[in-house]
Amino acid sequence: MQDEMQLSVFSEKKDRQLVYRPEKCIGCGTCVQACPKGALSVGAVGAVARGLLDADFLEMTKKDDCLVCGICAKVCPTGALELRQEGKPLTDMSCISKATRPASVNENCVHCGICEDICPQGCIEVSRDISTDGKLKLVGKINIDTEYCVHCGWCAALCPVNAISVEKPFAGRWTWDENVCQACQTCIDVCPANAIFTKKAESGERIEKISHRRDACIYCGACAVACPLDAIDVRKTAILPEMEKKGLLEKKLLEVPYPAAALRTRLETDDDACLGCGNCVIVCPVNASDNLELAAGYLYDMDEKAILGVKNGKISVINQERCGGDGTCVLICPVNAIWLVKKEVE
Repeated sequence: MQDEMQLSVFSEKKDRQLVYRPEKCIGCGTCVQACPKGALSVGAVGAVARGLLDADFLEMTKKDDCLVCGICAKVCPTGALELRQEGKPLTDMSCISKATRPASVNENCVHCGICEDICPQGCIEVSRDISTDGKLKLVGKINIDTEYCVHCGWCAALCPVNAISVEKPFAGRWTWDENVCQACQTCIDVCPANAIFTKKAESGERIEKISHRRDACIYCGACAVACPLDAIDVRKTAILPEMEKKGLLEKKLLEVPYPAAALRTRLETDDDACLGCGNCVIVCPVNASDNLELAAGYLYDMDEKAILGVKNGKISVINQERCGGDGTCVLICPVNAIWLVKKEVE
């Protein structure tokens, strides 16, 4: 019943409805890639994932252009979009979310709980107790919430007895430009599969700004959409599940560039609260990309920054249109003097 309360009807024609379930959306923009009319937009993925903006990842921005054809629902890897007819779901084996085999557990399970601990979406619950038959073993049950599983494969990879099977929705290619990246870590926060991380460095050791776990990646593209500097590129190279009408969806998705993020946020500031410390100016990835010395904490030419500067000892928003909506500046402010508000997509 809770899921039904969160439904949003994006578009409706005659007896067909396109329904959005925001709690299942991961902000990957796969639906935006496939929409033949460009009716959908995705944006502010970083701010939403970080809890800095009360909004959904996805919006219907051209409702009149939507054909309610359902292609977006067919390519959605999580089932966040659903085509309905007279209120009944039309989800079948031509939909990636339906065709992808649900994660399953066989009788080898020893109820150790590693899968529960490691699942990045918190989809696994393990109940266990000590056996009463005199043997040194655990007994219990394991439940996988297949409605919200993103098929990352962490549970299957770490299961000590190979009791779990997971099928991924896509194969793909993930590339990253270290020279462009400013280590804002937005990609880490938005990744639904915990496939991007920062290594722990030993004293004197040089490490990459971010690292990628290829075996966990589902090549959804959420990291690329969220990156405020386009430092990440994600391409889907195959749809892995066996499904009906796969060829049509492959033409829509394979090797297609990730969608451009819509500018859906606006920065607001509080001059009275601002300390003029410049922390937000330094960590802003767009600022740092324009001025590499700034990324190292060197606040010279204070009034000449890409997005944020300090003027007369107070924060100044210079160019709203260049903001990537990642919210890194909001996270670092010690006095909550800067924040993001929702801006309607034009």
